[in-house]
Amino acid sequence: MNPVKTTQSVSSIERMIPVNTTIRVVLLALAAATGAVNSNSVNAADAAAGQVLWNKTYSQTDGSVARSCTSCHGHDLTQSGRHIKTGKVIEPLAPSVNPQRLTDPAKIEKWLTRNCNWTLGRECTATEKADLISYIKTQ
Repeated sequence: MNPVKTTQSVSSIERMIPVNTTIRVVLLALAAATGAVNSNSVNAADAAAGQVLWNKTYSQTDGSVARSCTSCHGHDLTQSGRHIKTGKVIEPLAPSVNPQRLTDPAKIEKWLTRNCNWTLGRECTATEKADLISYIKTQ
């Protein structure tokens, strides 16, 4: 089945989607991936803003060491990272070296939700998630 091409902007699609952030992020990711959104209008995602968010350090309310995305994933997303608490190796996030990354909307939402809560101390907004995904895609 071929996707229907449209020139709708992301913001107009967002207004049609229920407020639930999980549903919105997954549907927007699918819309962008299938071409259902005009690529010129996908301006809600800002790779530069995603990079700032990626590198920002967040104080922790429980008194533990401040964290950033780089704490576990590192600055070079083409390399493996290591979780600072569990020591578990994290495969590279960069789609350029790990083509499986950013292909499953459910996994994207699961990990963004978990990692935003652990790093920022809260769930990321839909815009923050889009910015992070946009940044990761540039790697």
